[in-house]
Amino acid sequence: MRRRYIVKDLLREITQTLNPCIPRASREAQLLVMKYLEVDELWLITHQNSEIEATEQLFEWVKRRKNNEPFEYITNSVSFYSEEFYIDEGALIPRPETELLIDEVIKSVPDKNSALTFAEVGVGSGIISIMLAKYFKNSKIIAVDISPKALHVAQKNIEKFGLQEQIELRLGSLLEPVSEKIDYLVSNPPYIEEGVDLESNLSYEPQNALFGGTVGDEIIKELLDEVLKQKIKFFSCEMGYDQQDKIRTHIQEKDFKSIEFYKDYSSFDRGFTLEV
Repeated sequence: MRRRYIVKDLLREITQTLNPCIPRASREAQLLVMKYLEVDELWLITHQNSEIEATEQLFEWVKRRKNNEPFEYITNSVSFYSEEFYIDEGALIPRPETELLIDEVIKSVPDKNSALTFAEVGVGSGIISIMLAKYFKNSKIIAVDISPKALHVAQKNIEKFGLQEQIELRLGSLLEPVSEKIDYLVSNPPYIEEGVDLESNLSYEPQNALFGGTVGDEIIKELLDEVLKQKIKFFSCEMGYDQQDKIRTHIQEKDFKSIEFYKDYSSFDRGFTLEV
């Protein structure tokens, strides 16, 4: 089905459809139309009285958004670290706070020409491994995930950026598929306590990428134990806002050089870098 619309009338109709289910419905309508037409905001502002053609695809997007499905899954697109990535239901939608994790790695290894072997546990959409590969061009990255669907999404993004020679994907749990000597482990693991009520839109995202166990920090502690056992020099990891004390307690009797915690944009604890 194809219909002709004046842009401002189309925006009004979509806004009315999304109300009252979606907050900021007017803005959501703009974003959907911009993505559908592949235009920027300036075009949208200056073409309010232009006539365009809308197909069934746009109205299907609106229906899905009304049901609170994440915008990123609907459009198969997500922005991260000033790049556009493919995203689908098999992988967790990247959050802006995860950019801070990459900043921590870069801060720990100031020489961008370093020839390091990275491992990423829980590669998801591949955004962390890809940004590290783009920055550390002499590095090798082994990216692991327990989900074949996530690996499929990551593979599409790796191919988009032409990084197949630098990033190797492996299916498995934690560091089990990695036998090589690792210089740097990076992870944004599941760290939410099981049973916690989440926003409804999170029901669309892979639950095994959100919930980290009965307490929430079990996977982080397993990774810490493995890092110390293998004497991996650096480990940068995201965590929950209330997990710093538990992590400190878990490693207080262990042998390591330092651990530094960092905060997110809202000044909550968000992650750490361990140096062994």
